[in-house]
Amino acid sequence: MRAYEIRGSFGLENLTLTERPSLEPGAGQVVVGLRAASINYRDLMMIRGTYNPRQKLPLIPVSDGVGDVLRLGAGVTRVKVGDRVIAHFMQGWQSGTPTREKISTSLGGPLDGCLAEEILVREEGVTRAPASLSDDEAATLPCAAVTAWSALIGQGRLKAGETVLVQGTGGVSLFALQIARMHGARVIVTSSSDEKLVRAKALGAHDGINYKANPEWGVAARKLTDNVGVDHVVEVGGAGTFDQSVRATRPGGTISLIGVLAGGATQVNLVPVLMQNIRVQGVLVGTGEMLGDLLAAMATSPTVKPVIDKVFPFEEARAAFGHLEGGKHFGKIVIRIRA
Repeated sequence: MRAYEIRGSFGLENLTLTERPSLEPGAGQVVVGLRAASINYRDLMMIRGTYNPRQKLPLIPVSDGVGDVLRLGAGVTRVKVGDRVIAHFMQGWQSGTPTREKISTSLGGPLDGCLAEEILVREEGVTRAPASLSDDEAATLPCAAVTAWSALIGQGRLKAGETVLVQGTGGVSLFALQIARMHGARVIVTSSSDEKLVRAKALGAHDGINYKANPEWGVAARKLTDNVGVDHVVEVGGAGTFDQSVRATRPGGTISLIGVLAGGATQVNLVPVLMQNIRVQGVLVGTGEMLGDLLAAMATSPTVKPVIDKVFPFEEARAAFGHLEGGKHFGKIVIRIRA
């Protein structure tokens, strides 16, 4: 089978298309012939070596993929050959609270991921893909969509009528926008692009703030809520945007810390967090059960579809990551592995 590996050392220049032997499943395992994969910023960090510098190489990167079950190991009963399935991000975290053992089973590092023609996974580590979603759409769900679901529903307990602020228009943020609207919440979106804000409003956002034109966007968000503050912030920027997120949040509100696009380490003033009783929750994707819950919710909202920015052929995987690096995308970037 063909697969991309990070070979020798980290760096996009070392992402190499190579040949590997076909995979054979052991007991309780299945081999999936992948149709499509979608990429996340985590995947780019893994390739660069900034996500886990101690990751052993070679590694097949990319966490998200969809395909058909090709071969079954002994004792497999949950799926059959020919089923179209979505691979779970964390193969060993199906339900309950996380443990070190569970969160060490993520695809695309430390385990080989989905930038390949085949992948070997646990039978409980896949969920059947609904017929209502194309391969490209289904491939976007395991990381970005489950992360947004976990932040707002699984952990955030979002209620109708609450206000959610999402940062930017990447995969997690747009899924958060759509999930919040599905649950009757008001959504405020930040972006550096007025054009993207218009597109976000077309998806259901109520308000938009251009953070380049208005660097004090946290204050602007409070003004949009009659100075009460938002109930939830989907924080994908990290340390570089955290102070503004705190300013945007109401007393007793929640900040879901998901990404580090604007930096992972800086001085942060914790006093406002303490004095306003703000809850800061780390969100490391979510469980296999959450993917099932998300799919069930999407089935009742047929107009909600993953937003795909661009689809690249398998042979142009490096170009897909270059597009992600450029930061001009609106929604998810997909790599088509086969038709």
